[in-house]
Amino acid sequence: MMDTTLGILLLMLMSLIGGYSVFWPVFYGGLILSFLSFLNVSMSSEFINLSYGLGVDLLSYTLICLSFWICFLMILASFTVYKEKFFSEFFVFFILFLLLSLVVTFMSLNLFIFYLFFEISLIPTLFLIMGWGNQPERISAGVYLFFYTLLASLPMMVALFYMYTKYNSMEFAFFTFGDESFLYLCLNMVFFVKIPLFFVHLWLPKAHVEAPISGSMILAGIMLKLGGYGLLRVMKMFLGPIGISLNMFFIFVSLVGGFIISLICVRQSDMKMLIAYSSVSHMSLVLSGILSSSIWGVSGGLMLMLAHGLSSSGLFCLANILYERTGSRSFYLNKGMMNIFPSLSLWWFLLCSSNMSAPPSLNLMGEIILIYSIYKFFSGFAAVLFMLVFFSAVYSLFLYSFTQHGAVSSSFYSMYQISVREFLLLFLHWVPLNLIILKSDFFSFGLL
Repeated sequence: MMDTTLGILLLMLMSLIGGYSVFWPVFYGGLILSFLSFLNVSMSSEFINLSYGLGVDLLSYTLICLSFWICFLMILASFTVYKEKFFSEFFVFFILFLLLSLVVTFMSLNLFIFYLFFEISLIPTLFLIMGWGNQPERISAGVYLFFYTLLASLPMMVALFYMYTKYNSMEFAFFTFGDESFLYLCLNMVFFVKIPLFFVHLWLPKAHVEAPISGSMILAGIMLKLGGYGLLRVMKMFLGPIGISLNMFFIFVSLVGGFIISLICVRQSDMKMLIAYSSVSHMSLVLSGILSSSIWGVSGGLMLMLAHGLSSSGLFCLANILYERTGSRSFYLNKGMMNIFPSLSLWWFLLCSSNMSAPPSLNLMGEIILIYSIYKFFSGFAAVLFMLVFFSAVYSLFLYSFTQHGAVSSSFYSMYQISVREFLLLFLHWVPLNLIILKSDFFSFGLL
């Protein structure tokens, strides 16, 4: 994994000194680098590849692979930045800087190093949104993103100082059982904002709508997963009566919030806004599974995080393909696309069906395991879980049918066809999402 980090640094250097001509070499170099990281496979729940302060286990390894995959697909999706020569070398540099910070975040064995790079990853994301976003509101979206995360992370910094005095170390391995409600709130609040929990989710739809396609892909694909990863790392400290009762409260807020968000999805008129809100709805299920404090919840949470990262990122790519041609994200203008792009209609169907957890996608297995784990934690949540799954299908079908069927708007002057690059982009989202389920026993932590 250290070789991988050196490879990213080399690509960053290339992007700074190479100018416009480096766009594709960095993409192909990154693709090779990601395949090399796949070869370094770790399906153990124990830490391996230990170096000074860094190591990899199953949880880290899968999310690092997802980070590689999404970051280099971001370069593939952002061809207009290269075509218009809009500071493309800085654009590639920020993507690689973000990738490096994510890799170190997921590899760190030390809570302080994790916290440091967790916050550093916010900076390139902010630059991507504010530098390459489409609308003037991107400034306020960037401020939303920055201050929501930063304000919630201040209590975590206080918790770090407290934990250092208590354990005399910041290593994850030395943290033992503790049951303090104040520490629980201080440590976990930043993860609740990041995942995001209902009530502190308002930064996400705003950031998604104003971000360029690369910003939306990284937000949906990786940044939300940082919250789930952080919770999975620290949740072992809160398995006492106080921790379980607080978990019960946050699961209730998360599931009811996810149901309300699902209803909000059904009345959206903006494609990107619908996909952004659907992310909140899906991650509410992940959050509830993680807080159920069971092996099933952890396994299902990891599966759905990976599946959601690919399916949501793919849907943002589809929405962007239409936006580049029609200049609008509105359902009322983007209608009848099946008449113009019948081949793209297949990809809409495939990714919308994955989003609603239809077989054979990894979403299905993740949701089944999560529903079981939450039901076993407290059977009273059964009705809310049913509504969550039902409305997930409703808004996914709504997204598909509204964009593909109906009369084509007469305001469109011309359309250019879908390129091979865009088909490749969608292919590289959908195929891993539906093939990983063949080896889903890898993600079960010895359950199967």
